[in-house]
Amino acid sequence: MAEREFDDYLARSGATLEGSRYSAWLAVTPRRRGFPVYYAICENRSFRDQATAEAAAAKALADMTGLEADGTPIFPEGYTGFDDDAPPAAP
Repeated sequence: MAEREFDDYLARSGATLEGSRYSAWLAVTPRRRGFPVYYAICENRSFRDQATAEAAAAKALADMTGLEADGTPIFPEGYTGFDDDAPPAAP
């Protein structure tokens, strides 16, 4: 599990077993009052082992550019969370 601190929120990453496969998630918890909000990461993908799912969630947490005022994660334009979707590098 990885964590990032923001002024009003704490964001954490992790993985959860759903059936026989793991799903990656981010949890954003208000620092003062309120309940955490969970966001599925790489929703069209499941993982066979917990370590791989946690690594994908930690990468998404690191790739976030910040949080909106309500705690919603902000990602770069066109971000998918999949390395294989990246455009080829220019020569």
